[in-house]
Amino acid sequence: MKINHAILHVLDFTSCVNVFAEEELDLSSKNAKNFVGRHAAKVLSNIDNKRGSFLPESGFADELQAYLRGELDFVDFSAQIAAFVGEELGRAEKAESTDVLVVDFEHEDEKPVGELDDEEAEAAYRGRARRYFAFMLLESKPAYVHEVRRGDSGLQQCDIARHHATLPGPSQKVPSYAVVDVRSGAVQFCDKPRKIAGEERWLVPDGLLQCSMEASSKEAIEAVTRIVEDVAEEYGANAATALSKAKAYVSENVAESDGFSPEDMGREVFGEGSPLLDRYEAAVAEEGLPERVSVEKAAAKRVARNHKIRTDTGIEITFPAEYGRNPDFIEFTSSPDGLISIELKNISHIENR
Repeated sequence: MKINHAILHVLDFTSCVNVFAEEELDLSSKNAKNFVGRHAAKVLSNIDNKRGSFLPESGFADELQAYLRGELDFVDFSAQIAAFVGEELGRAEKAESTDVLVVDFEHEDEKPVGELDDEEAEAAYRGRARRYFAFMLLESKPAYVHEVRRGDSGLQQCDIARHHATLPGPSQKVPSYAVVDVRSGAVQFCDKPRKIAGEERWLVPDGLLQCSMEASSKEAIEAVTRIVEDVAEEYGANAATALSKAKAYVSENVAESDGFSPEDMGREVFGEGSPLLDRYEAAVAEEGLPERVSVEKAAAKRVARNHKIRTDTGIEITFPAEYGRNPDFIEFTSSPDGLISIELKNISHIENR
């Protein structure tokens, strides 16, 4: 990762003093570079990221383009973002001290596989990384720290103090942020509803970015797999087999094209002309899922790669989702009395875990 610019502004609602930095962070400092880099990587790869597109009236999109054209200075643009956040949070029902971290960085995509379009081939040839513009709202949390001082007797004393401006560590999640792909203009963000001026608002997508709000990759996968499971159970089909087929379909298609079609997945799971397929398609329409769902590879890997089942007898089994449709490895059979048998096949070694 290459960090082009990074700056931190302080919104302190405890002391009622906001500090807008006039210079960027010193990235020659190992602590600063590590903190910024790790947080940037984390927000970029978060599977909980919602997606969005700038609305035509978005002022943020216009200002971002002005910055990218060199008409607006990074420090000035970041200060505008922090000032807006400070004004909005200042009207919140419960204002929490927040630092605003703004970052312009580049991150290299995973090596593409398969056939590439002209743009992807050119990017791969030149080794170009994608450029992103991001901001994060780092809520300050109180924490206990040690304090070394001289006591009343003049002797050295170690005490415990409560610090009110502790930033989230690089391993912690940031609840509110946005990342914009500079090349495509695609937006990813996370946020939480806040009570501002007496009404509930989404500060990041509605107030600052002015963009649409679509389901995250994780939410989209969970929605279609929930529908598959519900339809299978409604019609008395084996839900474990249907769900593992659905996850296998998602995992395989995302590996090739960064997304999948819910309609095609239904045909793969339930078969053409099946009443289960008709019910599934009706449920997908009711859910309002798009014709094609975009999913990051990381999300598919974490959510759809494996399938875990637990029987009413207390047995738990986790297996690769693609095995659910391959009777050479695992097979589910239902007996006339309604009981289910699970057969694991072609096992050469068993390891205790």
